[in-house]
Amino acid sequence: MSEQQLPVVIIGAGPAGLAAAAHLVERGIEPLVLEAGPAAASAVRQWSHVRLFSTWGELTDPAAEKLLAPTGWTKQDATTYPTGGDWAEHYLQPLADVLGDRVCYGARVTGVSRTGRDRIVDADRETQPFVVHFTSADGEERLFARAVIDASGTWTTPSPAGASGLPALGEKTAADRITYRVPDLKDPSVRARYAGKRTAVIGSGASAFTALATLADVAKDESGTHAVWILRRGISGSTFGGGEADQLPARGALGLAAKAAVDNGYADAVTGFRTEAIERADDGRLVLAGEDGRRLDPVDEVIVLTGLRPDLSFLSEVRLGLDERLQAPIELAPLIDPNQHSCGTVYPHGHRELSHPEPGVYLVGMKSYGRAPTFLAMTGYEQVRSVAAAIAGDLASADRVELTLPETGVCGGAGLFDDPAAGQADGGGCCAPAPAPAPELVQIGVGAPAATVTAEASAGGCCGA
Repeated sequence: MSEQQLPVVIIGAGPAGLAAAAHLVERGIEPLVLEAGPAAASAVRQWSHVRLFSTWGELTDPAAEKLLAPTGWTKQDATTYPTGGDWAEHYLQPLADVLGDRVCYGARVTGVSRTGRDRIVDADRETQPFVVHFTSADGEERLFARAVIDASGTWTTPSPAGASGLPALGEKTAADRITYRVPDLKDPSVRARYAGKRTAVIGSGASAFTALATLADVAKDESGTHAVWILRRGISGSTFGGGEADQLPARGALGLAAKAAVDNGYADAVTGFRTEAIERADDGRLVLAGEDGRRLDPVDEVIVLTGLRPDLSFLSEVRLGLDERLQAPIELAPLIDPNQHSCGTVYPHGHRELSHPEPGVYLVGMKSYGRAPTFLAMTGYEQVRSVAAAIAGDLASADRVELTLPETGVCGGAGLFDDPAAGQADGGGCCAPAPAPAPELVQIGVGAPAATVTAEASAGGCCGA
């Protein structure tokens, strides 16, 4: 079989991976999606209770819609905000279903390389197809590919509480009282874990905002429920996001909900605190110790929402060009690095910013951002549109920008990311943050972190889309 007849292997059947498959099908190129989970969007389903701050109109891909249209698929109201579960049920799984046997479930990728060439060998390297190793119910398997698109995301590798990037001392042994996800407080068993308890929330992004807002809702009904919000930097007008200046209104409202949790006494903020150790008190509760010697009052539970990071272990035999800080593609990193950004949005980007020294390998979706925060689904859809065009040889289309991203309404000083002294006074950065209106406590969530929105999903940061 010639290389042109081989499929393009896509790792991950999430939003970006399935959209990539749809764009390849539209161009007459056969995709094969390898999904580790038992269904499409397995990561999204793990935060099914969280509401995204992107509307339905921003969460579906045009090429995917074309594939779905003949099946009788019903497009959701473009102005409404789905939960992760809604997104999976009404869009992502139907898209996977229409792709049929192009999506293989229970297939966990364990390695990617060039056939007969480890990462050292130069000879005839680019003429060799890729070989992809994976495990399935049948055991260890392999297949060959003309290109590889890694859309596996970052959901499975959350960052630890420790400010060094390593787990804090005692973090692993305290695992029974620590979670790295936004808890579903509508689930009675989960709610019981936090109701009437004192909970530390570590993180400064959308996921932390969601946790604070939902814990505040519990506190209104359950006496003794209180949150301690741990931030590595100070609080300024931009800490809570763009407010009404954010062109994604639900994202702005989410920050205001977190501000209301603090202002209304449901949460206390501890600033400039870098967690060094998590110790077990005599009564079983946890004490957080900081690098500066501070020790906080005991808490019953800890929610760690300090961001996500990519799993690069199965890509060790291909030649990636990654930024030393973010673990994102070198050309993309300057556009999204919170150490450098001062204001505005991330520019739309495509195959050139996502390319690597190994031609034919692309990291897309949340994984392309490495450790950077605030990824949007529409960014991923533009990425895979460009990548599919490049694989098809249509560089004119691949190089064309077909997306305008919304402004965040947030400015943060360049080089101040995660600086404890930053943000002690308002206006640190290129422009002053928009004045925050009087807060009203609302319950609006965000995807994970994947999300897409996300994250999902998202880690804390000073800027981004």
